[in-house]
Amino acid sequence: MDQSMHQSVLLQQATASLAVKPDGHYLDATFGRGGHALKILENLSGQGRLDVIDRDPEALKVAHEMAAEDSRVTVYSGDFETVMSEQLSPGTYHGVLFDFGVSSPQIDQAERGFSFQQDGPLDMRMDNRQGETAAQWLATADMDEMRKVFWRYGEEKFARRIAQKIVDTRQDTPLTRTGQLADLVAEVNKVFTKKNPATRVFQAIRIHVNDELGQIERSLPLALDLLNPGGRLVVISFHSLEDRLVKRFMKQQARPVRVDRRMPVLPDDMPCATLKIIGQAVKAHEVDDNIRARSAVMRVGERL
Repeated sequence: MDQSMHQSVLLQQATASLAVKPDGHYLDATFGRGGHALKILENLSGQGRLDVIDRDPEALKVAHEMAAEDSRVTVYSGDFETVMSEQLSPGTYHGVLFDFGVSSPQIDQAERGFSFQQDGPLDMRMDNRQGETAAQWLATADMDEMRKVFWRYGEEKFARRIAQKIVDTRQDTPLTRTGQLADLVAEVNKVFTKKNPATRVFQAIRIHVNDELGQIERSLPLALDLLNPGGRLVVISFHSLEDRLVKRFMKQQARPVRVDRRMPVLPDDMPCATLKIIGQAVKAHEVDDNIRARSAVMRVGERL
C-alpha cells in the first residue's frame, strides 16, 4: 500500500493520544490514505480491531487493500455521520479518531477540483459519485446565498463583490473550471498577501458542497456515544471554524450541570460531565514538518 503521496498530520501525537490498548477496538472515522490507521495497527495485538470510514472512492480502494492484507481491519463506506449513526454500536470503542483535513492526493489530482493551483473541473465533492458539484452550485445559487457562504465559511471580506462577479459572469460563460474561478476571484481581490486570493473562496465552497461543518457538529456527539468509559476522542482540525466547534463541544461535555445547592435532595439521574479534556491543544506548526498541515490543531478528550 503506497503512502508516498500523503503525509498524515500529527501522526505520532494522535496515536499516542489515543493511548492504544493492544486488544482494544478503535475507529478511524476519516481514513484518508491510511497513515493514522497503519500507526494504530502497529500498536494493536492480533486480538485488536480497527474500523475505518471514508466516502472518497480512491480512499476506499486503499482501505479495502489494507483490509485484504489485515483481518483486524473492517471498512465502512459512506460519510462518517451516517455510518456512525446507522451502522456502529454505542459503547464499543476504546478510541475514535477524526482528521478533518483534505488529503494530499485529493488536492493534487486536478480532476477532483479542490485546488486552484492547477486547472480542473469544479467538482470539490468528497464523494464524487453523488451530490451537487461546485460548478452546479455556482450555476444556480443566488448572490446572497453565495455571499453568505463565502463570508461564513471562508471569512472572505470581498464576499459580496465576488458573488456579484459570479452572477454577472455566468450569464454569458458558465463557470466549470477551477482556473476560471481562481481568475475571477483574482480580478475582484487585488490585495497582495502571501495567500492566493482564491484560497478562502475555494475553502468556503468545499465546506458548503460537502456540508463539512454540519457533519462535524452532528458527529461529535455520536463519536462520544461510541466510546467505552475511559475511551479517547482525538480530533484534528485544520481551520478555526472546525476547531471552534470541537473546542466548544469538548468544553460543554466536560462541564458539570449547574444545580441549585439549596435543593434538599439532588435527583439520582442528574446529568454530569461526560468528557474529561486531556492536556492542551496541540498545534501542528510546533511539532510537525508537513507544510500543508501547519494550521492543524489536535484536541483530546476521555469518556467519563
